[in-house]
Amino acid sequence: MSDTDTMTNYLAQHPRMIGALFTLFVLLSQAGTAAASSASQVGP
Repeated sequence: MSDTDTMTNYLAQHPRMIGALFTLFVLLSQAGTAAASSASQVGP
C-alpha cells in the first residue's frame, strides 16, 4: 500500500480533516506572502 492510498483512506474516514488541511495550507500561503512583502525593501 502506497502513501497516497494511506492518505486517501485516512481522509475518507475523516472528512473534516480535508477542510482543516485546506485551511492550514491557505493560512500558510498567506503568511508566506505577507512575510515576503514586508521584508522586501530596496535601498538603504
